[in-house]
Amino acid sequence: MRRALGFILLAILALGAFGVYVVRAEPDWYLRMRYPLQYETIIDAHAENYGLEPSLLAAVVYSESKFDPTAESAAGAIGLMQLLPETAQGIADHTGGGNYTVADLYDPELNIRYGAWYLSRLRDKYRDHPQALDLALAAYNAGQGNVDRWVAEVPAGARVRIPFRETRDYLQRVHHVQAIYRSAYGLR
Repeated sequence: MRRALGFILLAILALGAFGVYVVRAEPDWYLRMRYPLQYETIIDAHAENYGLEPSLLAAVVYSESKFDPTAESAAGAIGLMQLLPETAQGIADHTGGGNYTVADLYDPELNIRYGAWYLSRLRDKYRDHPQALDLALAAYNAGQGNVDRWVAEVPAGARVRIPFRETRDYLQRVHHVQAIYRSAYGLR
């Protein structure tokens, strides 16, 4: 009996030590389990089509919905890239999606296509600013009106301070997850 108890205790300690190692070392197999990548073909295609890095697009999808195509926010954003129906309607109008309906936002291909188009437009809008990508991500999260106001409050080219903690946390999360998708999945 004592011998069995000792064996069980030793096994528990070994599993605990292994668990601590995995959490600290974060090997790629663990990161792939913790940060799954779905819809990779769709992400790759639309990232290329809109000049975005696939790792960035995947990180936005993960940060917005954790790859749940049925995700809905309290603010009314829908799908993988959490697009507001009004924003999606504007995208459809610009891209020739004349038959767009809100239900289309649950379709992974269309949602990622619209989200990639929108993110690339935001990046292009702020391209002359040293913080172009962060401003684009901030606008994706907090709205263009807020970011435009923040940019207008500082001299041209000066560092923009993002006053919304949620948006600062969002930027940090997207960059962190993007780095994981680069290392664990080999995405550029």
